[in-house]
Amino acid sequence: MNLPNKLSLIRIFLVPVTVLFMLPISFFGWQPESWNAFINSNGMIVAAIIFIVASLTDTADGMIARKYNLITDLGKFLDSLADKILVISVLIAFVELGRISAWLLIIVILREFAISGLRMIAAANNEVIAAKMMGKIKTATQMVAITYLMFEPILLKIFGFGFTGYANLQPNVITVIGNVLFGISMVMCVISGADYLIKGKKYLKG
Repeated sequence: MNLPNKLSLIRIFLVPVTVLFMLPISFFGWQPESWNAFINSNGMIVAAIIFIVASLTDTADGMIARKYNLITDLGKFLDSLADKILVISVLIAFVELGRISAWLLIIVILREFAISGLRMIAAANNEVIAAKMMGKIKTATQMVAITYLMFEPILLKIFGFGFTGYANLQPNVITVIGNVLFGISMVMCVISGADYLIKGKKYLKG
């Protein structure tokens, strides 16, 4: 296995680690109080740092693969899979925390299922659909929006708005910026999904 593919696997491994620092732990009513206290106060900052590292592996594996001609079908698959797992897992955590609507997550998941289905049909014809420019822009806007949302709690504290949990979050300039960034990522999610389906319509014939 070449280096770009290993970086994609590292990104997949970092997914549960990221979520671990986003969500308090609760097993059938049992909760580690000291750990959950840390998560509620500083966990999101750690999660943001891990998420950024994971996102950088996405940039690195693509650059290395192109520079050293290490582009493979497995690499295309792993890169796309790692991006989907990372983004969807973090968004699920944000839904659990109450920061974003489950309806928005459903749109993201439906888009990914549709494109994955298209890729399966293409694979049956011995073809691989690599990430297109619109898809890459979508991924970039998602990464930026998610990173911002992760830093929201500390930004709210720095600018004097306070942060006592997402359930008590009041609209302000910090949250509005987060909503706008996430809204842009959702628009790109829909547009890029339509772009894939339109350009891949030949696979849907018959």
